Amino acid sequence: MRPRADAPIFLVGFMASGKTTVGKLVASRIGWAFADIDDLVTRAAGLSVTEIFAAEGEEGFRRREREAIRDAAARTRSVIATGGGAVCAEENLGLMLSAGRVVALAVSAEEAVARAGAQSGRPLLDGQTDPLGTARSLLGARAQLYARAHLRVETEGRTSNEIAGEILASLGLDAAGGRV
Repeated sequence: MRPRADAPIFLVGFMASGKTTVGKLVASRIGWAFADIDDLVTRAAGLSVTEIFAAEGEEGFRRREREAIRDAAARTRSVIATGGGAVCAEENLGLMLSAGRVVALAVSAEEAVARAGAQSGRPLLDGQTDPLGTARSLLGARAQLYARAHLRVETEGRTSNEIAGEILASLGLDAAGGRV
């Protein structure tokens, strides 16, 4: 079943795949709202992602993330950037797939670590003795989940504008946010 023209667009993918940057561009081009799940979670908690992980662990963060995704799934005319691990909960992935269009931004572990930098602010990488090995392991565990997206877009060697353009063309959306 084809989603409504105003159904949300969810961007999923590994950390540093460009979900927020590309999401803002896509939203701007079609005149839709943009939301970042991590921002929604931190605003509601009054804490940073790192502080949530320190106080509540990954389980506490993922619970908050599920709540934010449930709220986002009810939106219309919105582009939603999720956290890299949001797809790990079947509840999240199933809801996104049924509520809107899910676009996976593909990036290699090597490129993700290079983009994120040494102190990435990403709790699952920071402090690891082998950030690249950790990224490879995480990405490998999530690959099948990202593959369930309605659309996969390669990000390496491409500009954010090129990626946003491919998403809009592939989803058949024009500058007014309607179907082409």
